[in-house]
Amino acid sequence: MKTIAIIGAGPGLGFSLAKTFGRHGFRIALVSRNQDKLNQYAEQLNGMGIEAKGFAADITNKMQLTAAFQQIRNTFGTIDVVEFSPHNGNVQTTPVLETTDESAHLIFSNVVIGAINTARQVIPEMIARGQGAILFTSELSAMIPSSMFGNSGIAMSGLRNYILNLHEALLPHGVFVGHLSISPLIKKDTGFDPDQVATAWYELYENRSHVEETFPKSIKQLMN
Repeated sequence: MKTIAIIGAGPGLGFSLAKTFGRHGFRIALVSRNQDKLNQYAEQLNGMGIEAKGFAADITNKMQLTAAFQQIRNTFGTIDVVEFSPHNGNVQTTPVLETTDESAHLIFSNVVIGAINTARQVIPEMIARGQGAILFTSELSAMIPSSMFGNSGIAMSGLRNYILNLHEALLPHGVFVGHLSISPLIKKDTGFDPDQVATAWYELYENRSHVEETFPKSIKQLMN
């Protein structure tokens, strides 16, 4: 069986990704700060017949993240796929005229530095095996500048730059890097349900025909 590590796992998209990949035969490693919540998610997934376990770590803490990845290897062996869903932590999104160096730095640390630290946990072993996938979820401010997302837009666009460069560097080694930029309207029981996002993610991972997509696919046209 393959293993996917979901970094930034929560009750929304993270849990939907766990269900979707789990139903396609993946074992699930859940990573976020709160071990009690991770245990609850894992218990629910195990009840669905999906093998899952939580590993607590702060993604901005390199030592904690490294320890969590080692625990995942000790538990499941090879890590075949990593999905990184960045988050803003306790920092609010600010309009561009209210963006300060502090608000920009804190989100950048969570999103970009967290992504780099995560990717570097698995890049060497994926290159050595000649296979694997690293998947990054961003907000639409990565694709479409908006003055309402001053600090988060800086981080998300920086993340996208890293993703596209990483894709070019790892493609010759057989490692797929994917990017899904999603609407901020994601909410359960709506047309933007996280289960639908997870399905779109699995299709992008499985097909590997292009590096990035938006969800919904038409949203860039609607926002222009």
